[in-house]
Amino acid sequence: MFNVTVINIKGLFKFLFIIVAFFLLIFCINLLLKNLDFIKVSTNILNQSIPGISELNNSNFFIAETSYIESKNPLQLLLNYQLPVISSIELASNPPSDSPLEETPPETVPPVEQAETNLEIQVLDSIVPNKYTDEYNGVVIKNETDYALTEDILSCDTLDINKSDIMLFHTHTCESYTPTEAYPYEASGTFRTTDLNFSVSRVGDSLSEQLSSYGYNVIHDKTYHDYPAYSGSYGRSMATIENLLVSHPNTDIIIDLHRDAIGDTSYAPSIKIGDEVVSQLMFVIGTDGGGLEHPNWQKNLKFAVKVQEKANELYPGLFRPILLRNSRYNQQLGNAACIIEVGATGNTLEQSMGSMKYLAKVLDEVLH
Repeated sequence: MFNVTVINIKGLFKFLFIIVAFFLLIFCINLLLKNLDFIKVSTNILNQSIPGISELNNSNFFIAETSYIESKNPLQLLLNYQLPVISSIELASNPPSDSPLEETPPETVPPVEQAETNLEIQVLDSIVPNKYTDEYNGVVIKNETDYALTEDILSCDTLDINKSDIMLFHTHTCESYTPTEAYPYEASGTFRTTDLNFSVSRVGDSLSEQLSSYGYNVIHDKTYHDYPAYSGSYGRSMATIENLLVSHPNTDIIIDLHRDAIGDTSYAPSIKIGDEVVSQLMFVIGTDGGGLEHPNWQKNLKFAVKVQEKANELYPGLFRPILLRNSRYNQQLGNAACIIEVGATGNTLEQSMGSMKYLAKVLDEVLH
């Protein structure tokens, strides 16, 4: 009798497939690990040729390799390499704002030159004499009203006003000065121009810059109130102030900046402060003497007296006599409202802008 061994062909093929697959897997793993060494060697080259690769340090690659060893997942390895590269390329394309390569130095704005004190002062001769009717603590006043100016009306120990905000505007916005080579302008009338760069509004810009350098909040309005018609200027400027007070309701210091209306080039009230010749200034204060309601006029006058007292201390002669009149000039709208006339038609724009640093210094001394 013969012994017959039956061989299961199907099982044999399955066994051989497992053996081949096992050896093939070992071969692939070995090849992949060798490729990892190649990636490490090539890193320095890639750093120089591909944006963002330089952002990947050794710890990034170590993390990628470690994740592969732990997971034995080639797809995970690929993701761990590619995601950091993509992220680093984005960083290279959009470097942080503090990167020294991308820093752009900010534009430097030249500091405002504030006025010095203890300078030599000389009031220059003028063709118009400074006449006055009253004097109080060295402040001279030309009183054109019927009011007797008593101690009670003029004295002011403290100013009970909002000192942080200052409003500037121009009832006669087109008033201008004697043109110079540096500041010529196209005239729209006798010593008048609609070009705000050459009119009294430019003087307002200088005052605004000076006051801002001392920390005050300045509202400077340059609306035309005297163009195209001069008549009705004060009515139009009153509407402007009332609108401004809606958004700035606590403003007490309201300055209407003018220049003297005398249309004569020979009249140029000036003062030399140090080596600089600048325009003289003059307060014009209104009252209710003309019959219009004006409960604030005495407060306004006290403010002008207080300012002029300090001006006489720092820059004697900077101000001409205070002019007190019956008209109210919209000054009923503030507790420290006033007209300040800066020079006259014979002065230049340079002289009038120059006087603003001295006015700002005086105002700052008074308001602090």
